[in-house]
Amino acid sequence: MAEVLSEADVDERLNDEWERDGDEIVRVYEFDDYLDGVAFAASIGEVAEEEFHHPEITIRYKKVEVRLTSHEEGGITEKDLRLADLFDAEL
Repeated sequence: MAEVLSEADVDERLNDEWERDGDEIVRVYEFDDYLDGVAFAASIGEVAEEEFHHPEITIRYKKVEVRLTSHEEGGITEKDLRLADLFDAEL
């Protein structure tokens, strides 16, 4: 089981495009059209499956919202920060 990170650790290490929302980290990615967002969601879905750590993904018209938390641990862990970085690299 991974250790829940302190608020200070999360704030210090979290990329500026991501924000904290309680025990989750959240980012909204914007795209030129709907299908670009769908393709991105599929791409990060594959990354999440490889890492066996699954986010909540909401697809809107030109936006994709991603929420990460470690449910079993009860908060934000290293796994969430790692996945956030991997998702950003998919752009």
